[in-house]
Amino acid sequence: MRHRLPSDETPITDPDDVVVTDVQDHAAGVPAVAVALARGVEQMGPLRTARTLARLNQRDGFDCPGCAWPETPGHRKHAEFCENGAKAVAEEATRRRVTPEFFAAHSVNDLRERSGYWLSQQGRLTHPMYLEPGDTHYRPVSWGEANRIMAAEFSAMSTPDEAVFYTSGRTSNEAAFVYQLFARSVGTNNLPDCSNMCHESSGTALGESIGIGKGSVTVGDLEAADLIIIAGQNPGTNHPRMLSTLEKAKHNGARIVAVNPLPEAGLMRFKDPQKVSGVVGRGTPLTDDFLQIRLGGDMALFRGVARLLLDAERARPGTVFDHDFLDRYCAGVDEYLQLLEDVDLDEIIEATGLSATAIAELADAVASSHRIVLCWAMGLTQHRHAVATIGEGTNLLLLRGMIGKPGAGLCPVRGHSNVQGDRTMGIFERMPESFHDALDAEFGIVSPRAHGYDTVAAIGAMARGQVRLFVGMGGNFVSAAPDTEATRAALARCALTVHVSTKLNESHLATGRAALILPTLGRTDKDVIDGVRQQVSVEDSMSVVHLSRGSLPPTSPELHSEVAIVCDLATEVLGPDHPVPWQRLRGDYDEIRDHISRVVPGFEDFNIRVRRSDGFVLPHPPRDRREFVTPTSRANFAVHPLEWVQVPEGRLILQTMRSHDQYNTTIYGHDDRYRGIKGNRRVILLNVDDIAAFGLHAGQQVDIVSEFTGCDGLEERRVEGFEVVAYPTPRGNAAAYYPETNPLVPLNSVARGSNTPVSKAVTIRLESSPAR
Repeated sequence: MRHRLPSDETPITDPDDVVVTDVQDHAAGVPAVAVALARGVEQMGPLRTARTLARLNQRDGFDCPGCAWPETPGHRKHAEFCENGAKAVAEEATRRRVTPEFFAAHSVNDLRERSGYWLSQQGRLTHPMYLEPGDTHYRPVSWGEANRIMAAEFSAMSTPDEAVFYTSGRTSNEAAFVYQLFARSVGTNNLPDCSNMCHESSGTALGESIGIGKGSVTVGDLEAADLIIIAGQNPGTNHPRMLSTLEKAKHNGARIVAVNPLPEAGLMRFKDPQKVSGVVGRGTPLTDDFLQIRLGGDMALFRGVARLLLDAERARPGTVFDHDFLDRYCAGVDEYLQLLEDVDLDEIIEATGLSATAIAELADAVASSHRIVLCWAMGLTQHRHAVATIGEGTNLLLLRGMIGKPGAGLCPVRGHSNVQGDRTMGIFERMPESFHDALDAEFGIVSPRAHGYDTVAAIGAMARGQVRLFVGMGGNFVSAAPDTEATRAALARCALTVHVSTKLNESHLATGRAALILPTLGRTDKDVIDGVRQQVSVEDSMSVVHLSRGSLPPTSPELHSEVAIVCDLATEVLGPDHPVPWQRLRGDYDEIRDHISRVVPGFEDFNIRVRRSDGFVLPHPPRDRREFVTPTSRANFAVHPLEWVQVPEGRLILQTMRSHDQYNTTIYGHDDRYRGIKGNRRVILLNVDDIAAFGLHAGQQVDIVSEFTGCDGLEERRVEGFEVVAYPTPRGNAAAYYPETNPLVPLNSVARGSNTPVSKAVTIRLESSPAR
């Protein structure tokens, strides 16, 4: 049954009821502005809202703590932010506070009963807090005591690999660099990060194909493209500022093809609230063709299109394939073309759920277009065959010579601000030998060469009791990771868990035998050390590096920057005579950037170039000069057996997804406005025919049970009390929000080659929920 939400609902209430309305056919518009301002005023007050948003994504301001979409160089608007960016800023710049008195009033067990939304809404952390073994409440500690507690655990380790250093994408370049430098000075490469759970498949596939794990396009390329394929991505919610770029491309004549299991408002029409047409008009239609593909069918679609391109090339020799590009720059062409000979188009139709006509029309568009960009996100990266799928999409562009030419290329759209920059700075368990050599030469250390743990491997090591100390630099590890209960149990086996955070979250309650919460500055906060104002840098999704300068007074004098936290801990652990000048780096981020300029390729004259109005663009050999740094010195065609996701009899395939009212694991509210779902987040979206076939009805409460065949046979996981919502999904496919459904994703269900959790293809069955 549907109910109206109670009229007295407060900002920290978790609604019990679900209200379902119509799915929207457009993104943004006046409602987006109204929601953004309302959330800002609610959290920050009117004056603070106006002052803070005016500096968001501006040259003299701070970079959005949300997504990593770049600005158009030289063309920044006065309001260079989106609805969800404004929400992210409101969450960080809130006037609400979590003080030591709060922790005295709430035991850890009490807080464990609260939702992640409730925890986040309490406000900014103000003091370092410590949970001693056996205690029921966190208590305040000084920074000196916190460092001594951590140093004692480092001293107690039998090997440096008993420490794990996790990183969230929000961390600045400077903080990420000193963080990995500390980990490697300690003697470990255990540097898992949030990228392991999202775009690791992209980096793996692109590294194999073109020699660099980053996208090859700029904003200008997208605006100049005549065909843009957007696969497995929901820009209206996850990367809303991308819609302005797509609108400009559309006005320039681009054809946009959306490939996605769900019809998403941001893929249909965009109403720019900064334009008259977006306020009183209908806005700009974006998608010319919407291909509602089945979950996991993208590899089959790309291969089917490639086969049709082969047929067209044979019918019109020399008009479809770019033979000059293939001959000069590519390897594995013949092997791939031989693979296309065996393509069964009937299998492609079955795998994708698309009509032969739709597939043929996409092939015609690819064959006739001169500038093609392929964009994708987690809809492609979180499958068992994700690396092969992205390789297959890359193959399509290679056949047409669409790498290293204006208006064309590959565009993995990364979600978290600076997640790409963190990897560039060395947050990776398998950095190349050249990086280690440069790091050692710069600082006079001997960094370890043995590969470390990624996220999934780190959880496994903790579960086996092989990790004594877990340090989380930002993020919400337990809610971001798969197999939530297994992750929580793994963390509990650590002697000490440490989280560097701006706000309270579930990971602070998934503790080791002891736990520390270390409060840090956010992007919006002014960073002043010893009277000197510091500034940090970030790298966006298109390899542009620029400065970020917070302007708000810190929440508390007890807040330390991430750089200061790392450098003080390193001094405590490694001693004042360590060859790295930790305390100098703590007080001078320019000196950190000078070191980066001599260690990381592309950062020469870092301090000079980053101070330019739009920063600088990192080199990208395939894009810049069609140079491919691979074992063959060419772009490599990916040659993989065709794979797609089949639906077992009596089962469904589930994808986990975000609501429009969240960013990653941070829940801003309970209004998924674009999908027409408001209230309780425990819903499962099903095709109306599947609802009937399974004998269910809309509004019914069900338990979701995932099934996975592991080493010990069939494994099951369960989440309870989800409401059935009729939604236009493909038959056999379902969708539900994370992190509520992360417990369904088995820890050992991962993508081949990247070890990314398979969150977009979970086999499930539904059981009617018992009365509770």
